[in-house]
Amino acid sequence: MTESRTVASGGPASGLARLGDLTLDRGSGQLIRPGYRRPQTRIGTLHFGPGAFHRAHQAFYFDRLLEKDAARAICAVSLKTASLRDALAPQDGLYTLVELDEAPTMRVIGAIRELLVAPESPAAVGSRLCDPDTSVVTMTVTEKGYCLDGAGGLDFAHPDIAHDLIRPEAPRSLIGWLVRGLELRRARGLAPYLVVSCDNLSDNGPTLRRAVLAFASRRDAGLAAWIERSARFPRTMVDSITPATDQALRERVARATGLEDAWPVQRERFVQWVVEEVESPAQPDWASVGITVSRDVTAYERAKLRLLNGAHSTLAYVGLLAGLETVAQAMSQPPLRAFIEHMMIEDIEPTLAVPQPGALTAYRQSILRRFENPAMRHLLAQIAWDGSQKLPIRILGTIIDALRAGRTVGRLAVPIAAWMHFIRARARDGVEIVDPLAVQLAALGRQVSGEPGHDLPLFFALPGVFPAALLQDARFIRALSAAYEAIAARGSLASVSAAAASDSGAAP
Repeated sequence: MTESRTVASGGPASGLARLGDLTLDRGSGQLIRPGYRRPQTRIGTLHFGPGAFHRAHQAFYFDRLLEKDAARAICAVSLKTASLRDALAPQDGLYTLVELDEAPTMRVIGAIRELLVAPESPAAVGSRLCDPDTSVVTMTVTEKGYCLDGAGGLDFAHPDIAHDLIRPEAPRSLIGWLVRGLELRRARGLAPYLVVSCDNLSDNGPTLRRAVLAFASRRDAGLAAWIERSARFPRTMVDSITPATDQALRERVARATGLEDAWPVQRERFVQWVVEEVESPAQPDWASVGITVSRDVTAYERAKLRLLNGAHSTLAYVGLLAGLETVAQAMSQPPLRAFIEHMMIEDIEPTLAVPQPGALTAYRQSILRRFENPAMRHLLAQIAWDGSQKLPIRILGTIIDALRAGRTVGRLAVPIAAWMHFIRARARDGVEIVDPLAVQLAALGRQVSGEPGHDLPLFFALPGVFPAALLQDARFIRALSAAYEAIAARGSLASVSAAAASDSGAAP
């Protein structure tokens, strides 16, 4: 998944008819409509976290699956808020997907047949999870939605996990809901559903499986054994840049289609989903709709997290410090573009291995083209959210591998230093920091001075961000100190210009 959080839906912008089953035929000729009869479909998938990325990505694929299999419609479950349900329920779950390119397309996605808000309707969610027709459960809840600790295991001190162990019939967490549904299915003699994580979480399937088993073990050893024996948690990799929905998109959709849509979504035309092949009768015919099925998803996942997501975070923090707003604007800066390409080729690709010769080169070139897409207005501020959760996966793992191989890490230290200065600037200006550690980061940002010897230890003390192995490596400390000091003295663009031109990545 690539940076996919929506903003609150707005009200109608015109007197046009509202999108819905009864008004769909009134839309303009350029609107692509579902290629199946919605009343004949049945819900076979439950999805937790139906934000913009899910609706632009997985729901798009399930929409295509419905043309072949009527039992693949979706029940979309929001774990926290009712905003999506309130926006789409009057539209019968329909919404417009805008594929951004030189010649954009607009299609109505009809895959979502039911919208539930878990805190409001726990019984309905439980019933859907243990419905015999429900064979697949997917999720896009971001890294923080898995309630993991710094070591990647389930955080039993997390308030939602603590609540769910006491009140298992009305969970708050994703993990609590997955275990609740599996518990109900076991009690009714039903096979477990296929559990498909679609989040940018390293080794997402096995990581989720361990968290589910840890929670289930606290509840019922027999249930945990049944899940371990019977349930499948395939690895996946998902990719498509999905800018947030805003009022400008709603107005654009209304003008082009002649229908009012409270919450359309947009993404680049490029879209990819790789799912691990597992032994499960619940597994849909993924390949029939262009989903890659592979025994080895790890290589795809690692390349995407490090090349695409790592470069994205770098553009975000360096670009924001330079006063830029979008990915395309950041890529239009020659020093920053050169830095990103150097980092990809010289620092990230050596840590990767894929089966196909030349695949990394082709993938890198496609990423650079996608970043430069003039039709995409992808906000750097959106990408910058949740840095304390994203950077360990996107950058710090690459740094650890580079150090083990004896390579310098000067360039790789730049996005970490830029994130630190980003936190400093947000706290100084009183701008909200969107991050699970927002309170700690805001307080830290008010304490830092721009001096690495004073500031870096404060960041290193943050829980679950910096692995101990890095904090004990003098090479990393030197490189990060140099990058932090350079940004403080010269600014972000001047710093990356010097780093891009250096064969050593500006490492001392």
